[in-house]
Amino acid sequence: MEFLEKKLEMDFESAVKYVEKRVIEGGFNVMLVKSIDEIIETKMGLNNYPKYSMILACSPEFAKMALDVSKLNGLLFPCSFVVYENEGEIVVGHISIMKISAVIGLTETEEMNEVIEKTGEAVDLIWKTI
Repeated sequence: MEFLEKKLEMDFESAVKYVEKRVIEGGFNVMLVKSIDEIIETKMGLNNYPKYSMILACSPEFAKMALDVSKLNGLLFPCSFVVYENEGEIVVGHISIMKISAVIGLTETEEMNEVIEKTGEAVDLIWKTI
């Protein structure tokens, strides 16, 4: 299973906004942008935890395609991009939830091929702009 990861040359807050904008421009709806490090600080009292945000996105077209194959695919929704600090660098990451569906056995690979192909093309276009 491959994942996408790329370093960004900007500050953390700008990177989150930049990735969010690219996801929207790529045709996805951004459902939520959540700062995980703030939750960790608030709930666990850990100050200065490295910055980590999730950008949760959904394409209704792709969601429908995946659900039409198996309702269990909804267990993997939404599609997420992460932006985080790692040793002073800002990194963005993504993994295909549609590929994961077939890998973990929620669906047969053949049944998911069209969904995997179409979502892969859409994410690839987004990724090239990040």
